[in-house]
Amino acid sequence: MMLNYWTHPFQYVIIELRMPKGIKQVRWVMEQQNILEMKGITKLFPGVKALDEVAFGVKEGEIHCLVGENGAGKSTLMKVLSGVYPHGTYDGDIVYQGKVQEFKNISDSESAGIAIIYQELALIPELTIYENIFLGHEIHRYGLIDWNETIKKATEVLKKVGLKINPDVKIKDIGVGKQQLVEIAKALSKNVKLLILDEPTAALNEDDCDNLLSLIEDLKKQGVTCIMISHKLKEVIRISDTVTVLRDGQTICTLDAGKGEVSDNILVKNMVGRSIDNVFPPRDHVVGNDVVLEIQNWTAEKSGVEKKVLNNMNLTLNKGEIIGLAGLMGAGRTELARSLFGNPDKFSLQGTLILNGETCSFSHPEEAIKAGIAYVSEDRKGNGLIMMEDIKKNISMANLNELEKGFVIDENAEVKVGNEYAKSLGIKTPSIEQKVQKLSGGNQQKVSLAKWLYVKPLVLILDEPTRGIDVGAKYEIYTLMNKLVTQGMSIIMISSELPEVLGMSDRVYVVAEGKITGELPIAEATQEKVMLLATN
Repeated sequence: MMLNYWTHPFQYVIIELRMPKGIKQVRWVMEQQNILEMKGITKLFPGVKALDEVAFGVKEGEIHCLVGENGAGKSTLMKVLSGVYPHGTYDGDIVYQGKVQEFKNISDSESAGIAIIYQELALIPELTIYENIFLGHEIHRYGLIDWNETIKKATEVLKKVGLKINPDVKIKDIGVGKQQLVEIAKALSKNVKLLILDEPTAALNEDDCDNLLSLIEDLKKQGVTCIMISHKLKEVIRISDTVTVLRDGQTICTLDAGKGEVSDNILVKNMVGRSIDNVFPPRDHVVGNDVVLEIQNWTAEKSGVEKKVLNNMNLTLNKGEIIGLAGLMGAGRTELARSLFGNPDKFSLQGTLILNGETCSFSHPEEAIKAGIAYVSEDRKGNGLIMMEDIKKNISMANLNELEKGFVIDENAEVKVGNEYAKSLGIKTPSIEQKVQKLSGGNQQKVSLAKWLYVKPLVLILDEPTRGIDVGAKYEIYTLMNKLVTQGMSIIMISSELPEVLGMSDRVYVVAEGKITGELPIAEATQEKVMLLATN
């Protein structure tokens, strides 16, 4: 009799018992222990219980997705795991590789083989790729940094993530997709065993998303365990071995993809506590014939750039209408929006802008706001909100004239306005005095919307209005958009998600290389037609 055993690279120990000839052989599989178990994790903030007795377990070598609505506690749980919130600031135990851990900081978790990559990349633009990869854990020789060895090791780890690029290139000179790969290379350079990715594809285009997901699958083959937070259910379904759902700071369920437990309907129901039968809410509204905004032969040039940023664009927007701007990243959609919103990029503009029947020319966003145009930026943290300020001040900042009393701001009126919009938009917060940086992404987006709704615009430009927010918050924003156009507002929506464009628009304009390559009534618009025009 012989006893053979070996370890499957990821999840199982396989044992085979070989018996003498003529006797049936016995073979069975035993599941490995979890590489990670988080038991009874509770985390309190002033006025909020962010995590409530959370249980979370991850098997070695698997891709484990963590999903839930904004504010469910996903990022907070990972910050507990990675030492951002040190031991002693939370209740419960972290058991990693069979041992209870008491991480005091990120360095402690990294030393144990845990690395976390945030949605906002932590790279220094002015440094080279190799300097960024080994920043904080430099390679030394005789007390000095060994730059030759650093470049050699950086090249090796870049090869692991499939990035063929000179490591001497500065971060500022590469795109967001490649920067994300550099972040992963940085983690791999620390001999990571457990890699945490927090919304890694939020700012990536479709091709970069696909490349990153393929890389995560390759890392799995190399024996790296991955935890991924994502709001994109299509990605979760594609890549996950296991999914854990959090809601309101509690563990709702853990689903096994191998058993067919992971689907859109099951995930949504567990995330929001109810079924959302239609991702896009129905809208019983007839678009008016009155043209609110029109551009004719709209052209924008940037100093020092030979190619036109916008080239001879023609577009109309009717009262109570949602038009979608579709196109690939870099097509010129955001540049069009900003050129209409007072031209903050200082393009050299030609063409005609007609608003409510009058020809207009704006040299500053303040003039556009007064004329009735509002712009919700795609970058809410960089351009949309003041993160260190509270909710009420962010809501009121674009329309302070309404709150003036003599030569000062009427603070009582400001509080009233803040409370009204927080209630009407369902902003989850213990108080409007809460700093915006403390809110979840979905609630930050609602504050950004409230800020511009308070100016009561004729035309609302929404640039990637649901980027980085969960399915429940998306539905709320879609419902709000429907309500606004029913009340007579007109909306221009830029979105990189084609289902969103097709699900929410009355008409679709497709933009490619600074030109409008097609206009489609929604009844005729399909993903195939839009993509054909976008790549024309």
